[in-house]
Amino acid sequence: MNGNDKTIIQAFRVGALISAFLVAIIAQVGLAGNAVVLWLLGFRMRRNAFSVYILNLAGADFLFLCCQITVSLCILIGYLHSVPISTPSFFTTVLTFSYITGLSFLSTISTEHCLSVLWPIWYRCHRPRHTSAVMCALLWALCLLLSILHGSYCGFLLRDHDQDWCQVFDFITAGWLIFLCVLLSGSSLALVTRLLCGSQRVQPTRLYVTVLVTVLVFLLCGLPWGICWFLKYCINSGLDEFCFHLYLVAFVLSCVNSCTNPIIYFFIGSFRQRWRKGRQTLKLVLQRALQDTPEEDEHGKHPFQETLEMSGSTLVS
Repeated sequence: MNGNDKTIIQAFRVGALISAFLVAIIAQVGLAGNAVVLWLLGFRMRRNAFSVYILNLAGADFLFLCCQITVSLCILIGYLHSVPISTPSFFTTVLTFSYITGLSFLSTISTEHCLSVLWPIWYRCHRPRHTSAVMCALLWALCLLLSILHGSYCGFLLRDHDQDWCQVFDFITAGWLIFLCVLLSGSSLALVTRLLCGSQRVQPTRLYVTVLVTVLVFLLCGLPWGICWFLKYCINSGLDEFCFHLYLVAFVLSCVNSCTNPIIYFFIGSFRQRWRKGRQTLKLVLQRALQDTPEEDEHGKHPFQETLEMSGSTLVS
């Protein structure tokens, strides 16, 4: 190797170590936050239509963070002991599975909430009682099947792979990701349009704000890793120095996305509450974040109404 190759390899190692160190620290916060959400929604609270989706989304984020922290620890341990430790290919399949599943749940939450806002009477009268549980089970099964088939034919689970079938499942997985992103973006845009520009503006609820903020964080932090995954495995683009560092940044951002969701729930649930009451329990805060009925403050106005109206006036001007 010449001096230029050694410089590039050293840059790869430094970038991988920095990203592994950041993920190993950030993921611990996310594991704790998602574990609290799983405990509260799973055993301490009565679940409704949307809390079932939030519960499963927290489970997908928890699994995603477990895989990320495992990969990061293998990189750090291998560097400290000067012995490269390769993570099993099984973790790649689980990582892909948890990412696709989380995106599926988030798209379903946004779409169903959009239906409940745009057509509330039809939604309440025609929605089957166990829709949330059935949809979650179907999404878990579909994403697991897709990830296993993709891992089997593309060499994640097996050493040899069928190139033709691998391309087929590459396109199927990429098509599913694109469909989910379009569904997520379209439903979120419809919610914002109805709130700011509709003739009959709806009064925002805490669940309304929770869904919109969660979607925004995913589009900023979670989506780049899916795009990098698509470019790396579906288009088979060369992994030069720029693409490698871009992939590492997206990997860290995806960790931030999975860690941020519990923070969003507890922040919105406690917004403008600490000045009224005393100490708030995490259970009450989480219940308030998933509240789907409008609430008014002491001035007769919704706590988020003023902020959203200011945003709407800024957009119009």
